[in-house]
Amino acid sequence: MKQHWIAIALLSGSVFAVEQTAAELVATRCSTCHGAMGQSTSPIFPSLASQNPQYIAKQLHDFKAGKRVSDVMAPQVADLSENNISELAAFFAAKPAKVNRVSDEDLLPVGQYIYKKGNSWSALPACASCHGDNAHGTTALPRLAGQNSRYLMGQLKDFNLRARTNDNAVMHLVASRLTELETKAVADYLSQL
Repeated sequence: MKQHWIAIALLSGSVFAVEQTAAELVATRCSTCHGAMGQSTSPIFPSLASQNPQYIAKQLHDFKAGKRVSDVMAPQVADLSENNISELAAFFAAKPAKVNRVSDEDLLPVGQYIYKKGNSWSALPACASCHGDNAHGTTALPRLAGQNSRYLMGQLKDFNLRARTNDNAVMHLVASRLTELETKAVADYLSQL
């Protein structure tokens, strides 16, 4: 196991710091909200399993710099090193994604349509045009497949209200054009992928 330097320990009269590994950080900080394997069991926290590592790293940097505001995340990332961030991103990216069940399967075709084709009546672009046909995202955009429906709806609401401003500003426009039904349908569709 790789050892890094951060927590203070005295050895032979010299001061050495031992940095926690990604697995240790997950066990002591991340797992309560995001699950030990990155599969969140709470609808208010995102699943990080199979998320793009570059996207995870960006979000951790944004939380640390205060660009993405969260009273929960701020203290969790405050002392993370660049190496911690890289290793956490790689740790979660390597875990299998979760597939969720949805309560109203009748909405899935609506969600699939909006995701793949958008809504020409409201000038809503297809989600797939940025997040990909399989909703796996890119290095700059998140994987949405397998994310909790309620979490996705909350994020879309935050984009619509401009409460989330650290990411692609296009999402403000997209979120503002989604009806409540479309938001629920797309979130449910993505959740079960």
